[in-house]
Amino acid sequence: MSERAFSFLRVNEREGKPRTRGITEIRGPYYTPLGKRYLEDLLETMGDYVDSLKFAGGSFTLMPKPALKEIIDLAHRSNVLVSTGGFIEHVLTQGAEAVHRYIQECRDVGFDILEISSGFITIPTDDWLRLVERVQQVGLKAKPEVVIQLSMATLRPTCFMVTSARAPPRAAPIPTSNATFSFVDQSTEISAGAIRARYSSVLCSVFPGSR
Repeated sequence: MSERAFSFLRVNEREGKPRTRGITEIRGPYYTPLGKRYLEDLLETMGDYVDSLKFAGGSFTLMPKPALKEIIDLAHRSNVLVSTGGFIEHVLTQGAEAVHRYIQECRDVGFDILEISSGFITIPTDDWLRLVERVQQVGLKAKPEVVIQLSMATLRPTCFMVTSARAPPRAAPIPTSNATFSFVDQSTEISAGAIRARYSSVLCSVFPGSR
């Protein structure tokens, strides 16, 4: 890793890349556009801490192929893996040939990880395993997604432990939902509505239908 500013101050140091612990995945084009120049600035400043770039919602299918390859190549130059994010459940509705071509194209444009999501459909276990094998056969990493859909009634008595976020001291709960989260660092409970409103960077999808 490059020498950071204020290096005399103690921080929780990470292993060098590629690492197996402390993995950070950032969101690619989905909620907002992301192009080569934006990503270049981001990796120039924080690239040492980024391990994976995740597209989502099939946003890469709307981009010109040269632009997509530029983004993927740029990520690779910073030792950042690139993931398709969730989209294969849409491809599955177009038949076996579309799935085969999708996997091949993901490899050809340079993706490293192909997510096998089941957020909106149910995939039989045997079919899921066959998809994982097919992805691995072309040299990509398969990333199966396990989703548990819970109703708000089910969430009501549940306290989820979120280790990747920290609540500020004396954070007051906002009673906008009955679902609560407990932040490990300070054991501060905050409602699910408050999480969404005040801690939008927390990567935790427990809201029914959310990704």
